[in-house]
Amino acid sequence: MEPEYDYLLAGGGAAGLSLAYHLSQEPRLRGKRVLLLEPAAKEQNDRTWSFWTDQPTPYDAVLAAEWRQLAFRSPQFSVVLPLRRHRYCTLRGLDFYRFVQAALAARPAQFTRVEARVEHLVNTPAGVVAHTSAGEFRARYAFDSRPPHLTPRPDRRYLWQHFVGWEVETDFDAFDAATPVFMDFTVPQQRECRFVYVLPFGPRRALVEYTLFSSQLLQPAEYEEALRAYLHQLLAGRPYRVAETETGAIPMTDHSFEARDGAHIVNLGTRGGRVKASTGYAFLRMQQQAARLTEALATTGTLPHDLTGDRWQFHLFDTLLLDIMQRRGERTRDIFAELFQRNPVERILDFLDERTTWPQNLQVMNSVTPWPFLRSIVQVLRGQPGKREE
Repeated sequence: MEPEYDYLLAGGGAAGLSLAYHLSQEPRLRGKRVLLLEPAAKEQNDRTWSFWTDQPTPYDAVLAAEWRQLAFRSPQFSVVLPLRRHRYCTLRGLDFYRFVQAALAARPAQFTRVEARVEHLVNTPAGVVAHTSAGEFRARYAFDSRPPHLTPRPDRRYLWQHFVGWEVETDFDAFDAATPVFMDFTVPQQRECRFVYVLPFGPRRALVEYTLFSSQLLQPAEYEEALRAYLHQLLAGRPYRVAETETGAIPMTDHSFEARDGAHIVNLGTRGGRVKASTGYAFLRMQQQAARLTEALATTGTLPHDLTGDRWQFHLFDTLLLDIMQRRGERTRDIFAELFQRNPVERILDFLDERTTWPQNLQVMNSVTPWPFLRSIVQVLRGQPGKREE
């Protein structure tokens, strides 16, 4: 049967909406029919994305804030680092949703939105059939950003990046509005990788987020206790109000996420491996994939041969750091302290963005104590993830 739509987007979160926006802005695709399937409309500020960039983004007009310097803190090394080329940006979920929804609403003949839960996507000779709670839909290509269902493998590493954030207000100037805290490792590590992240939206308002990399989630009261302790010290015991909260748990793994599922289905977001396995940053990686897909569809009418542009060496670097986190999570604090003490901040950001050359990669790797990485290389060669060292 002839497809009803050219492109079907299964999921209307960050990845699906990013691709929808890029498609909407490409003049060569104006005649294409796009179906967006999502279980419910995005009408709440359910998350905040942060990222660094040295280029303009489509969402600059709706950023919550941007900064030209970063602070890094640890017991052995603390510094404020000016950003000469990059800027650090924060985007609220609701502002992003409204921005994209407005762009799609401006092209009603091109975009159709159906509130439905996608149950199955099936490749056919002509494209894809989506079986949903609202019936069947057919399309030439489908882009799937639904949460993945992982079957753990014995040779892979599986951790969580989990966090609770409070957006707090004070009646006095408490925050340096010009300086977000990228990582504050001065909190107790408790044999895991733990830090606090602070985004100041003004001298009296900031998002303060307690973040961990570990195999087990905490009880809600444990996150709250850690946040209260941090804020008590930061604000010298003075009062504050919690205006908003956010929570999350992101899988951090070197599990192989397939970029596609058959001839006509492309995986996006977490499902497509767009979450950076060693940091949890994903938003800009989603934009890069959306731009790559859109350009190929507009130029050739087909999917690009390389759906992601990923390079294997960065996957290896992520695996090594995950292995260290699994064996000695508290060692992560020292690794990041060495990185920030011994490298220009622009090199670190480029490295985490997977944009560095081989000589630059060697400079980064030579700046940290080698022994933990050598241990993890042995574990990788054995095909056995490291276990907790006592």
